[in-house]
Amino acid sequence: MAKEKIRVLPGFAISNEKPSSLVMNMTGIILFLFPQNSAKVAVLGASGGIGQPLSLLLKNSPLVRDLNLYDIAHTPGVAADLSHIETRANVRGFLGPEQLPDCLKGCEIAVIPAGVPRKPGMTRDDLFNTNASIVANLTAACAKHCPEAIICIISNPVNSTIPITSEIFKKHGVYNPNKIFGVTTLDIVRANTFVAELKGLDPARVNVPVIGGHAGKTIIPLISQCTPKVEFPQNQLETLIGRIQEAGTEVVKAKAGAGSATLSMAYAGARFVFSVLDAVNGKEGVIECSFVRSEETECPYFSTPLLLGKNGIEKNLGIGKITPFEEKMVAEAISELKASIKKGEEFVKNMK
Repeated sequence: MAKEKIRVLPGFAISNEKPSSLVMNMTGIILFLFPQNSAKVAVLGASGGIGQPLSLLLKNSPLVRDLNLYDIAHTPGVAADLSHIETRANVRGFLGPEQLPDCLKGCEIAVIPAGVPRKPGMTRDDLFNTNASIVANLTAACAKHCPEAIICIISNPVNSTIPITSEIFKKHGVYNPNKIFGVTTLDIVRANTFVAELKGLDPARVNVPVIGGHAGKTIIPLISQCTPKVEFPQNQLETLIGRIQEAGTEVVKAKAGAGSATLSMAYAGARFVFSVLDAVNGKEGVIECSFVRSEETECPYFSTPLLLGKNGIEKNLGIGKITPFEEKMVAEAISELKASIKKGEEFVKNMK
C-alpha cells in the first residue's frame, strides 16, 4: 500500500486504535502518539460563534476527557448536540453564573472565547468596555474555582484582556504568569497560509513566528524567521504584512455585518489548546507564540515563541535575530501595546 501524506490537527485521532493518534509536526513529519493523559477542559462562551466550532474540535480530540461548556444561553442544547458525537470526551453544559463554579471545578484548562464579536467599522478596542467586564467576571471565577488551571484567553482585545486576567488573579492571590496565555495563534495561521499562497508551498509545512500583540500594527510577522526560508521584494513584503495585520478586518468586511473570524479562530484556538495539552502530557519541543507576561521588551506583556511544558511556559524563547525592517515594526508597536496594557490594568483597579 502506497504511503500517503496525512495532515491531521494535533490531538486528533484518525484510527480505530482508541488510545493512539497520528499528528504532523511543524516540519511535516508524521509522528505516532501513544496513550496520553486526557484533560478536563472548560470552554467559557461555548454557545457563541467561536465557542461552538471550538467545542466541536475539542470534542473530537482524544486529549480531552471531560468537556465542560459554559455560557449565559443555549449551552444545554450545544452540549446535547456535541454529546452525540462518537468520541470519548464527556460533554456537560452549564448555564448562567450560578452554574459557573460547578463548570470550573477540577478543570485543568479554561479557554475563554466569550464576548461580543467585531462588526464592520469596529476596532478591537471598541469591544473593550463590554468584553473587559465579561473577561474580568469569568477569570475571577477561574481564580476561585480552578486557580491551578492554564487559562487561554481568546476574547478581544487580547492586548488588554490578558493584563485584566493577570490583575484579577493577583487580586485573588493565585497569580502564576506561566499559566495565563493570550491566544494569538490565528495570526500565525494566517501568516502561514498567506506566505504559502504567495510561494506555492504546502501551508502545513510553513511556520512564521508572529510576535508583539494581537491588533493592527502590534501584529509583527517575522518573515525573516519563516521556515522554510522565503524572501519577498520590499513592496510585496509590506503588502503581505499589511494583509496579515488586517486579516481580521478582511473577514469582518466579507461577512458584511454577520460576524467576525469565528471558524478560523476556533481552529487556531484548538491548535493552541492541543499544543498546551501535548506539553502537559510530557511531549518535548512544543513551541507556540502567545501574548504573555514578558521581559523581552520594555512592554510588560509581549508575544514571542514560547517553549511549553507541564506547567505552562517552560522558557520564553524571545525575539531572536530580526531585520532592521522588523526592528522598526517592533519599535512602532510599543507605544500602542503599552497603552492597551495600561487600559486593562486600570480597568481592574477601578472595578467596584
